Amino acid sequence: MLHPVSGDILLTRAQVIAHGVAANDPMNQGLALALHERYPAMHKDFHHWCNQHHPQPGSAWLWGGADGVRIVNLITQEGGYGHGGKPGKATTKHVRETLRALAKMIAEEGFKSLALPRLATGVGGLQWSDVWPIVEERLGNLSLPIYVYTEYHPDVQAKEPVG
Repeated sequence: MLHPVSGDILLTRAQVIAHGVAANDPMNQGLALALHERYPAMHKDFHHWCNQHHPQPGSAWLWGGADGVRIVNLITQEGGYGHGGKPGKATTKHVRETLRALAKMIAEEGFKSLALPRLATGVGGLQWSDVWPIVEERLGNLSLPIYVYTEYHPDVQAKEPVG
């Protein structure tokens, strides 16, 4: 069940936070930067995973922290492999594929709740009006609460409905 909310996704009560990145992303902008700063081990582990698996756009990778936090890195953009490689732009095709991978992960891992930003609209460069229908298509029929952070308000906890 999708619940559009306003607030700071870092203050979510959801079990899992998902966000869009590129393979080998430097995570130096937007939500990725905030997650990198809060969970430096996630960033290090993500790069190790990317170097081991060379993921393609459309992939998803789950990281679990020692304090129970769980972050899903959704590969919505072309990767920045090589020295100084910058992430490419996202595509609706990659968003569709990565949300398919996320839906499968939700079922396999038994997530109870998920927080999702306006996926691929920051560094990814897509328009929310193009992404929202894909989110609805891929995740709208799932039974867990999915809090979609449609407006960012720093340091404000969103009113996340239960169920």
